[in-house]
This record gives sequence, C-alpha cells and structure tokens, in this order.
Amino acid sequence: MPGSSTLEPLHADLGRWPTGRFGADVETPPASARASQGGLAKQKSRSRDWMETVFPCVRTNSADAHDFTNNKVSWADETPEVLLSDQILSVKGVDLLKSRCGMNRKAHHTDEFEYDDLILRRGQSFFLEIEFSRPFNPDMDTVQLELQIGPLPQVSKGTHVIIPLVGELEDNQWEAKIVQRDGTRVKLSVRSPATAVIGRYKFTVTTHSPGGDFKMEHDPKNDITFLFNPWCERDDVFMKDEELLKEYILNETGKIYYGTEKQITARTWNFGQFDAGILDACLFVLDRSRMPHSGRGNPVNLVRVISALVNSVDDRGVVVGCWSGDYSQGTAPTAWSGSVDILTKYHRSGGEPVAFGQCWVFSGVTTTVLRCLGIPARSVTNFSSAHDTDVSLTTDLHFDENMRPLTHLNQDSVWNYHVWNDCWMARPDLPPGLGGWQAVDATPQQTSQGIACCGPASVQAICNGLVYLNHDTRFIFAEVNSDKIYWQQRADGSFTQVFSEKAAIGKHISTKAAGSEERQDITDMYKYPEGSKEERIAVETACRYGSKPNIYSNQQAGDVSIEVSTDGAGLHVGGSASILIVVSNRSQSGCSAVLHGQIAVMYYTGVVKATIKRDTINVELMPGEIRTVQWVLAYSDYQDQLTDQAALMMTVAGRVSQTGQVLAAQHVFRLQTPKLQIQVPAGPRNTGAIPNSVIQHQITVKYKQCDTAINSDKRFL
Repeated sequence: MPGSSTLEPLHADLGRWPTGRFGADVETPPASARASQGGLAKQKSRSRDWMETVFPCVRTNSADAHDFTNNKVSWADETPEVLLSDQILSVKGVDLLKSRCGMNRKAHHTDEFEYDDLILRRGQSFFLEIEFSRPFNPDMDTVQLELQIGPLPQVSKGTHVIIPLVGELEDNQWEAKIVQRDGTRVKLSVRSPATAVIGRYKFTVTTHSPGGDFKMEHDPKNDITFLFNPWCERDDVFMKDEELLKEYILNETGKIYYGTEKQITARTWNFGQFDAGILDACLFVLDRSRMPHSGRGNPVNLVRVISALVNSVDDRGVVVGCWSGDYSQGTAPTAWSGSVDILTKYHRSGGEPVAFGQCWVFSGVTTTVLRCLGIPARSVTNFSSAHDTDVSLTTDLHFDENMRPLTHLNQDSVWNYHVWNDCWMARPDLPPGLGGWQAVDATPQQTSQGIACCGPASVQAICNGLVYLNHDTRFIFAEVNSDKIYWQQRADGSFTQVFSEKAAIGKHISTKAAGSEERQDITDMYKYPEGSKEERIAVETACRYGSKPNIYSNQQAGDVSIEVSTDGAGLHVGGSASILIVVSNRSQSGCSAVLHGQIAVMYYTGVVKATIKRDTINVELMPGEIRTVQWVLAYSDYQDQLTDQAALMMTVAGRVSQTGQVLAAQHVFRLQTPKLQIQVPAGPRNTGAIPNSVIQHQITVKYKQCDTAINSDKRFL
C-alpha cells in the first residue's frame, strides 16, 4: 500500500528530527480503511496538520492529499523549521552607539576626540544594542559581554572581563542590564568599575542556549577604549570643580611661562589632546613602556611611567633632550608650538625619538598625554629653580680661601626657570591629606630608582618638607625651597659654611589660570611664605633627611613631644569639636614652645579642600611636665565648608625655643552626621505609599532645603 511505508524512508533521509517520534508510534493507515474510521481519520488529520506545521517539506499536494509517495520533496529549496527554543542564539549585529554626537560619547565627555570609535570613561554607564538571530529568552538563554586587553588577557588580572546580565546594576562592578527589548533587538546599559584598566579593549559577545553556544567573532571596529574619569567620584583622579575640568581636561590650548623671575613671558602651546591620531600615539607610548596592562588602572604608577617615556633616556621615549645649542640633527626646541606633531611623528615612525626638546617641550607633551588619558594636568613653571645633585636638599656653592668659585665642585645649579607638570589625583599610598596636585617632571635631570623619571610627588608634602614620602619629593622640594649655602675652603682642604641665602630659590611658580588667559601664581601651594616659621620648619625638617642632616646649627633634642587627639564619640555635625594637644617635656629643665595649629577640610580621598582655622599657641613647661591644651572648633568655623564625608585634619607644628627642636603632629578626624529616628504610625501596609511619619534627630542648628532619602524593604511599604 502507498501509505504503509511512507515515513521510514523520510526518517532515514532527514536524520535526527528536532522533536517528536515517528514510525511505530505514528503510522499512516491504508487508504481503504480511512472511510470506515471517521474518528481515526480525524485523529490522523490532526497528526498530519501538526506534522505539516512543524515540517512543511512533507506537505501534500491537492491531487492526493494523503499519498506521500507521489510528492517530490526538494531539500534544496526548503529547510525544516525547528522550535525557537532549540535554535542557537547567535549575534547578527552590534551597535555600540559610538557616534561623536550620540548619547555615550556626550555623556562621557569624549565627543571632542576626532575618532569614530567608542571612547568611554571608566566608572560610568554606557549603552549598546545587540541584534540576535531570534528573540532573547531570559529563562533559557545566557548572554555575556567580553572585553580583553593586552597580549595575555587574564580574568585574575582584570585584563579579561566577563560581563554578566543582571537585574539591577551595582556600583563599581562590571555588569550589564537589559533596558529595552524589541523583537530580536535588545538595548543594554553597561557599567564599568572606577578602577578598570585603561586602554583599548577587544569586544565580543558570547551566548549559551539549549541549541548550543555561540561566540561573536572579534571585529576591530567594535573595539572600546576606556580612559580615566575625573567626573566620577570613585575614580582616584576625580576633580569636583567643573570649571577646573574644563581647563585641565578639555582645554586643548594653554600657556607655558619662561624667562626670569623679573621678566616673565608666556608662549602659547597647542596640547591637541583630542586631535586625530593622538589617542593612538598615547596608547602606543604606554605599550612602548612595557608596563603590564594590569597596572594601567593605577594613576600613580601610570604617571610615573609617562614621566619616563616622554624623554628618550633609557627607553627611547618620545623627545630627545638637547641643551648644547646645536640642533642641526633635528628641530630646535624653540621651534615647536605644540605636542601634536611630536607625538604623531613618534607614533608613525614606530617609536623613533623626536629631536629636540627642552623642559617646556617635555612638559607640553606630558600635559597632552595626561589630559588625553583622562588625568587632569597643567604645565607649571618655577623661576630660580634649583638643581640639587647630591640629595643634600641644599644648593651648595664652593669657594676657595680667597672666595673664588671652585667650578669643578659646583655641580648644583640654579636655572632661570624650569617647567614641569602638576597632575591631580588621590594618593591612597600616602598618609591622609596628601592627595590633590602632584608634581611630575619628564625632563631628564636626575635618575630615580635608576630611571630618568620624576614624581608624582605630593605638592602638599613638598610644602611641608615631608621629603621621605614617594615619589622624588626631596628632589622637587630642593627645586622650590632649598637654601643656597656658601662653603669656603680652609687651608687644610676642608670646608666651612660661611653664608646662606634662605629666600633665593623658588620664585613666582606659575601656571595658566583656569578659565582665563591670565597667569596664576601658585607659589603658596609649594611653600609657605619665605622666612615664616612654617617655611623654616619645613626646610629644616626636609634637610634632616638629606645627605647633610647637620647643616643647620640648631641641634635637635628629642626630649619634647606633642600628640593630638579627639573624642570621636562626641563629634557631631552642628556642634563644636574639642581637640586636645598634649605636650610632654621629658627633660630635666624647663622649656617653652610656640605651636602653629591649623584645621583643614578634606575629601574622603585625602585631598584637602580648604583650611578653615589657624591659631598660635604658646606653651611653657616645667621639667618633666605634661600639659594638655584644648583647642575648640566651633560650628561657625566649618558650617559652609564640610564635604559629604565631613572629614577634617588638624596639623600642629612648632619649635622648642631653647633647643630649636621641631615639633609636628597631624590628626585626622570626622564629624558624625546626625542620627535620624523614624516613627511610622500603625496602619495598613503594602499600599505602595509612604505613610506620614515622625522624624526625630539630634541636630542643634536650623537646616534649610534638606532632602531625606529613605530606603525600605518592600514588606514595610
């Protein structure tokens, strides 16, 4: 019979069917039996309809609706349709929404880059769209985004990133969330951590479904570049002031100052950090450094590498320095007017150093690289800048018995001016309060740990003479605040100190003012006023860590100490803070000291915002006496200055009058925010509305325009 052997050949021809079983379980009856088996015919009709729906290739023709043998099946023209749940979820296309005028690059402040690629800043969400081969089913399908950077990406090193889909995004993690679905297309919101490695990542998508696994092939057009994010509070380079960000990240032109302290002149410099090719050149510089990709998320380490790679010493970096006056083998330093030609030439040549540069050229290129990578930076000029060669932290001039210069011994020098850079970042590797501006110098003057680099050194540490802190603080301190010491040779060949100049070094430290074309004098950031007690204490403190620790006549006795403390439990926003300064005299004689105290408001990252109170304390101690001095910080002193973490730092420094011993101490404390007690009246819950509540607090002052954010478990709403 025609119908009795129809399905077995088809089963053999088709191989494995997606679903269902045929042959013994479903058999086509003979044509003669169909007329007397009405119920069976209906059942077979339903089976036939189901089979024709699932497998259109076996659909019958009108001549014989039930004779399968007369139908010619064309496998080349038609393919069996399988259930969607059994299909592989493949990626048909990805839209990174990378247009310069699109939402991603506008929100990430990267729309000025003359690139068509997706350029983002870490620690901030972005959007992308994926077109799948079929609708995405969250119950059966798994989708992951993958990012890889470097020659050997590893998950443990943060260079191979697997981004899962989650229900809600959390801060400071690699995560993605579906925000829109339209047929086979989904839109994702993706978040990166504020500690992510910066650089260019390869982007792919992988899926897993009942039908199998799929991985999208890498397309260089889909590469994503991540930069530092000074707009993100969790990033170590966060800078709160929008006007400063416009200047130190977004401004592509600036001024670099030169001349003498009494004749200051400016040259305009084109930083061009957003020009075509500059981002590629900056990433190329990092690759030339052989800095591991896993370390490229740390701005402290990265800036140190940049300071080494901008000069050509040691590692064939970007610019060749030349001070001989012979520039016949290259371009004279004075001929450069910007960084773009230098960096693009270095990149196009495959890393051939560009000749020639001097300090302002090294600084201009460094500003370009740091701003391009997302680190706030500026060029800084120091007039009457010392070059200390023996880490004495003094500028030493030697003379013979007749006071004639001994040129061969005078290795220290004072430059008319020297240009370096400030860059902005937190310093979690240093004590609190030393974040903010950091000095970095790419001019190859001295080596640091065997490499021609310098910094980053905390400007606040430089100001206070804390030269034992990383990196190269003592060298930059000597540039701005060393004393000039005159040495005369004796008849026996030894030298004696005969004269000193205490206000000759570090004049009119200058940078371009933010938001204007004027010069800003920032000397007070690098040093206390010349001749002040604070400035002298800083100098003598620094010199104790130099190669001539006994350069000053006052010998330091160690019999007097100070300690600063507060009662943390009793410190609240809105109230006064009591600071205790304990001075101990362990000597057998009385003494007196003048202490200079100040309190500064800090961000939680350790960056000082402002000094809010200063005072001078006179202390007289009997032999063996311990005296406690109370210092009160009133609410009126800080009410308009606190940051969101309400952190403050107390600094006390002074000198024992009788011995000249320097006394110094710092204490960081935080004012506790008021505790709120919320009383919710009894009543129906789960209504979706917050009932009228009574809020009690411990605030003793009147607040205006306050917002209260309340988060609660759904069970209590």
